[in-house]
Amino acid sequence: MTNDQSEETSFHVRFAETDLMGIVHHSAYLVWFEEARSAFMRAKGTSYTAFEAEGVSLAVSEAEVRYIAPAKYDRLITAQCQVDEVKSRKITFSYTVFDAETGQKLATGVTRHICITRDGRMTRVPDEWRKMFISFQGTS
Repeated sequence: MTNDQSEETSFHVRFAETDLMGIVHHSAYLVWFEEARSAFMRAKGTSYTAFEAEGVSLAVSEAEVRYIAPAKYDRLITAQCQVDEVKSRKITFSYTVFDAETGQKLATGVTRHICITRDGRMTRVPDEWRKMFISFQGTS
């Protein structure tokens, strides 16, 4: 289910992520997006730690989730991540979460990030990193 620049990570739904109705609580999807984003960076040969060593961070400025079908306890889930857009100060990632065993799409989402300095001021994405993120942009 990946395109040429997306990456996937899989995990089992933890009991702590479910609610009284026996389905995954809506807030867990944002944690899964973060996990997919971190796995994406590692798969591309880098990490947030390396980015932060440059003195900047990518702060989430916006997050969207579209819930399509419920995820349930102990199901094997796959979260896919790709870079959708790179601007001088912002990077947008998109996500698809699906049941790894059935292939059913469970959710889609987007996170938008701004580049900030250690003291919290918005700044440009370092040129080397911006070029790298552009090279990671997806095609679908």
